[in-house]
Amino acid sequence: MKRKFLICLLWCATGLAALAQSKSNKIEFTEYTLPNGLHVILHQDNSTPNVAVSVLYHVGSKNEQEGRTGFAHFFEHLMFEGTENIDRGEYSSLVQNAGGALNANTSFDRTYYYELLPSNQLALGLWLEAERMRHAKVDQTGVETQRKVVQEEKRERIDNQPYGSILENTFALAYTEHPYKTTPIGTFKDLNNAKIEEFRDFYKTFYVPNNATLSIAGDIDVDETRKMIEKYFADIPKGTQEIPRPDVTEPKQTEERRKTVYDNIQLPAVVEAYHIPAQGTEDHYALSMLTTLLSGGESARLPKALVDKQQIAVAAQSIPFPTEDPGLFLVFAVANMGVEADKLEQAMDTEINRVKTEELSDREFQKLRNQMESSFVQQNSTVAGRAENLANYHVYYGDANLINTELERFMKVTKADIKRVANEYLTKENRVVLHYLPKSAQPKQ
Repeated sequence: MKRKFLICLLWCATGLAALAQSKSNKIEFTEYTLPNGLHVILHQDNSTPNVAVSVLYHVGSKNEQEGRTGFAHFFEHLMFEGTENIDRGEYSSLVQNAGGALNANTSFDRTYYYELLPSNQLALGLWLEAERMRHAKVDQTGVETQRKVVQEEKRERIDNQPYGSILENTFALAYTEHPYKTTPIGTFKDLNNAKIEEFRDFYKTFYVPNNATLSIAGDIDVDETRKMIEKYFADIPKGTQEIPRPDVTEPKQTEERRKTVYDNIQLPAVVEAYHIPAQGTEDHYALSMLTTLLSGGESARLPKALVDKQQIAVAAQSIPFPTEDPGLFLVFAVANMGVEADKLEQAMDTEINRVKTEELSDREFQKLRNQMESSFVQQNSTVAGRAENLANYHVYYGDANLINTELERFMKVTKADIKRVANEYLTKENRVVLHYLPKSAQPKQ
């Protein structure tokens, strides 16, 4: 959904109050599973009268069938069409009229819905999510409406946006077998060719309690909330279909792949993408610290070298994609006026090679550790962030308590680990390189 919902002032108060939290404050929570398979996580924080109600469905674009891409993202939109008891388009107004906000997002691995509400409206949030899970409208009218919405979103955010197709082109070039080769937005063709029965089957397969995690955080009474959850969710039937989980191992890449894209842009850009292990693996933590070293702030290595000192780029950053299966580590830069893509690529490689060959100073390493600690605390500084992280840790790692302990994994990373993962994964044979050039540079046919 487009992020146009008004966040009430109470949420500002929530964030400010929670900033006082330090790493020594353990986040207490209760978790259990209903007989129908719905996993529930409850975190009580009575500091402000707000509550976050969220449901994570363990379905993303990687769960889609070949030739039917874009279903997970499409359903993110379709699930706001209404239910047997909620009129079409009424979802948003119900939450806004209660003084709250709502939204949803889709990734390669999950679809996530949430409501941010005054705590006296907890029942409303539970009812809305139970309705979505029990009997959402999957009819021809809703499908046709959302087809148009999704297509317009793709035109605005990807097709007609400078550099908008970078992720599509990068993942398509980097993956040959794994479903990560298609980004969550999917294709017009696949959505247009799909029949209403296929959409209904997708809903019955994935939008079931045994494929969902209900995570609630905020001003609640745990015992009373359990009773309310029992009332709204306990009699929703467990899904009867097997939930597809792709069992595909992407073949090891053994040589560099390159592509030139001519786009509606003025300045060239270079993208380098390296295959990396899945999130939660030991090297994942060292790679996360590596990306902070390279682009964690204006004084990080990439912007400092390419933007400030050499002035050959107007922007430079690295972005690891933490995915459930092995993902990608992107290094991206936009050239300054008059700078060619080849020169920019060489400068990017120089900074990467520095990490591989030079020793990290104690001062820079301590700064890096401080940044990781600050980021970890900030992620859990609001009840909305805690609700989401509790769900993520349960679904992806099988351990919701990592919300209290995962920082220790980052703190175990050494300077030698960062240098080692740079040498192991950031190699030419393990990467794809894309040069984005202005259409005016395209050779005449």
